[in-house]
Formats: sequence, C-alpha cells, structure tokens
Amino acid sequence: MLGRDTRRAIARLAESVLSVKPLVEGLAAPVRVVTAARDATVSPADLSAGEWRALRGLLDRVARRAGVAGLTLVRDTAFDDLQLFERVVSKRLALAEWMRSAPAVPVDRLGEVDQVLAPTLSDSFEEFSHKEAITSIDGVPLHVYAAGQGAETVVLVPACGMPAALSESWVRFLARDRRVLTWESRGLFGAADHDGDYGVDIGAQAADLFAVMDHYGVTSAHVVGLCGGAVIALAAAADQPGRISSLSLWHGAYEFTDGGAKTKHQEGLIELMTSAARSRAAARAVHAAFCQAMLTSTPADVAHLVLYPYASPELLYRYCRLNTGITSTDVGPYLARVKQPALVVTSRDDDIAHPAGSERVAAGLPNGELRVEAHGDHISLFSAEDALLRVAADFMAQHRPGTP
Repeated sequence: MLGRDTRRAIARLAESVLSVKPLVEGLAAPVRVVTAARDATVSPADLSAGEWRALRGLLDRVARRAGVAGLTLVRDTAFDDLQLFERVVSKRLALAEWMRSAPAVPVDRLGEVDQVLAPTLSDSFEEFSHKEAITSIDGVPLHVYAAGQGAETVVLVPACGMPAALSESWVRFLARDRRVLTWESRGLFGAADHDGDYGVDIGAQAADLFAVMDHYGVTSAHVVGLCGGAVIALAAAADQPGRISSLSLWHGAYEFTDGGAKTKHQEGLIELMTSAARSRAAARAVHAAFCQAMLTSTPADVAHLVLYPYASPELLYRYCRLNTGITSTDVGPYLARVKQPALVVTSRDDDIAHPAGSERVAAGLPNGELRVEAHGDHISLFSAEDALLRVAADFMAQHRPGTP
C-alpha cells in the first residue's frame, strides 16, 4: 500500500500534468521533460537506474491516464538545452521538487497509482466543466464547457486565444449557484485539421457566443467578458440585445475611431500582432522573438496557460488574426445600442489595457456602471480571489431578468 505522503505527491503530480495539457497539445510531440531546472537540488545523476525507471514509469502512467500525450522524460539533456516551451513544461512539473517530497514508486506498484489518480482526474477542469466539441454557425469547430446548475445562465467570454482552464477560478465560483458556459477561441483549439478558412472578424467571434448558447438551449443569459472577450461581449449585446440580460466587462482593451488612450504594452503588442497576422511567413519570422518577449513578461505560475497561442508559428498566426479582428474594431457604435445593465471594471494601475478605455465605455453605455479597483491587470484577473469574483456575482443578482 502506498503511503499517505506518496499518495498526496502523486495527486499533486497529476494536477501539474493536467495543467500543462493545453500547451503540450499545442506543441509538436515529443515534448521533452527533465528532472532538474537551473536551481534544482536533485539532478538526474543523483538517481539510480531503478529510481530513474520508476520515475519515468510513474510520469508515463500519470500522463496516459490524464490524456496528455507526448511527454517524454529524458535523462541526458540539460535544462538549458530544451526548447523554450519544453522548459516551461519542465518548470511546471517540477519533478526535482516532487522527488524531494516522495519516495520512488516501484514499477510493480504502478497499478495502485490509478486508485490515487481517480479523484484528481474526476475533479479536473475538463470533467468539472463537461468539455464538448461542437461546430459554430460557419462550421468551425469549437471546444465548449458547461458547469454548474441553476435557474440563471452565465456565459463567460474568455480572453482571446487562452485555454479555458485559465478562467477556472471564475467558472468554479460562478457555478456554485448558476449554470456557466464558456468556450475556446475559434481556429486554435480542436481545429488542427481545419483548413484555416474561417472568419476572424468580430462578427464571427460574437456569433460563437450565440452558437454556444444555442447548443445548450439557452435563450437568455448574463454575459461576462474578460480582456478581449469584453469586446466580443459588447458586439454580441449590440447584435442580439434580447438574449443578453446583463454585461460584466473586465479589463477590456477597446478601440475607438480616434484611437483613444493606450498603454505602451498595448501599442507594442498591437504592432507585433498586426505584423504576424499578415501571413504565415510573417508569423514564422517573428515567432522566436515574440515568444521570448512573452515569456519574459509572463508570471511563471500562469506561463503554461498564457503561452499556449505562441506554441508554434501556425498558432501564433491564427491567434494574431483573431486578436487583430478584436483590436481593429471600433466599439463606439455599439455603446448606444447596448442598453442592458453593464458593469465595466478596470484598475488604476492596469499597464496592459489602458483604464481610460474602460472609463469611456462605461460613460457611453446608457446603463453603464464603472468600477475602478486600486490594483489589477489581465494576469491577476484570472487568479482573482473570491471577493472580486463576488462583485460579478452580486451585479448579476441585482439584474436578474424581470428585476426593475
């Protein structure tokens, strides 16, 4: 029987393997993994041949049960010799740290691992949120997620190009007493075999919102838009106002005819994405520099998710086309048409999306309400604590359909 500490360590390893699943799926297999990073105190040389076989067998077993194909533990490769995204995966798995906290699991005891994995896998984000594959109105495949139960439905419009798991805290919190629907951006997830001839403008991306609602038989819902998803939410609310009972727009990056205020980060990112979106050749040319810049500016605790759309030149190209469809959209014409109650949230120190854009949107919405937090940005938004998430939930509670 495996000991309690070993069982806990295996569960932690399973959580780490599940967390890198989107990134691994975006990379060309095999994805090499090493036990040691630069600062590790346990190196491959410290392991006996038997311990090495046991660790490799355990990782293979966990990855197979988690549905993560392509992870390959290697012994004679230095951390610095890995590809950039392989280093991200190795850091996330932190096998050296894992080995310090748990004894090796003998190969003949791997059968017991499945019992340990069962509760972790059943509580994974994909299982909790019941992942499905559907097609949008133009035939583009979409990965969609549905969690929770309740009389009201919330549609969470994610940040463009990000894995749905990045919004896991939002989904789990709102699903406590509501049904929560979300999806992953068209052309990126589950679309590897699609020929790439798909709409990337704001109209096509807003239509995906309604395709998700239609798939689940939802006629009306609250809509929460995060980052670029705020623009998609605005476009959808202006197009079919009867289907959206309230809007909650968080740290949106908005464009206006006159340009409007932008942070240096916005200006630089828009310039790079516009360049990469011109062609696949252009995306290949800037891919390495783009990835290094993003890795430098992305916190390690979310890098395995945030960096997904940069995993290959093809993903970068598709991602930049989608983002350009958002950042080139003038939201001004939408505002007067969006009469639903709308909460617009930003912060004083958001250096990614200029807060002046949110202030202007809130002022232009007939029933807009501005909330300015002291701190926050796109990255901290995804790890929001319950107090901030409760702001969104309370706003929806105040504006239920039929509430005066």
